[in-house]
Amino acid sequence: MSDNIPISTQWVLDAVGDVGRTAVKSVFMIVCLKTQSKGTGFLLKSGVIITNEHVIQNCKASDIIAISSYGTQIYFKDLIFDSERDIAILTPVTKLRGGLELGNSSTLKVGQSVSTWGFPLGYNGPAPLLSVGYLAGFRAYNNTNSNNIKHLVVNGAFNPGNSGGPLFASNDNKVIGIVVSKHAPISQFHLSAIKALANNKSGVVFTTTDQNGNTHSFVESQIVADLLEYFRGLTQVMIGEAISVEELKEYLKENNIFY
Repeated sequence: MSDNIPISTQWVLDAVGDVGRTAVKSVFMIVCLKTQSKGTGFLLKSGVIITNEHVIQNCKASDIIAISSYGTQIYFKDLIFDSERDIAILTPVTKLRGGLELGNSSTLKVGQSVSTWGFPLGYNGPAPLLSVGYLAGFRAYNNTNSNNIKHLVVNGAFNPGNSGGPLFASNDNKVIGIVVSKHAPISQFHLSAIKALANNKSGVVFTTTDQNGNTHSFVESQIVADLLEYFRGLTQVMIGEAISVEELKEYLKENNIFY
């Protein structure tokens, strides 16, 4: 094995075949150092990296790094995003080789096997993990221009951290969607209660230090709200969604980016 390839990555590359190797090499962990948000992104042959807008929300290009399956860190010089589509495009400081091609989601059949590579639930790689499911249906969202945004509904293990990952049809490495969310149903009453706890600023104060050495203060109700959101995020629900690749193609065209 090569000395510059992490051993776990080499094992994955040895086990996935030619199609899988292209995907593994093209998928990155996306980290916003400012917010500590983490997700997944993937490289296109044009040299840009695609992820979800909510992964890099409130971050500038200089706040974001991508970590490859080889453990190398990628830095960015430009960031553009579409909040309604939940798509972000990152331009690396240095041109990257390789990458994925975009496919077509219009030929997908309900029941067809699909898969994604990503970094779910705090998994730190360096190689991404494979999640497999099947197309369960479709969902339409209206944006402010009254256009329908097409989502693919997938019965599969999409978890926090998978957001922004590429969706593939079985035995193919052309992107047919971008993983965006999982369904974790909760009533509006409970959402409002958690929000009220999070916004409360009176009570016993606790102080903690994050991994960067920064000090943060919380009142007890805010800690409760944070823990409730955290454990809700860990809930395993086998229904998730992916933005159709046609939405990505349209956004790339709007910004004159070749794919």
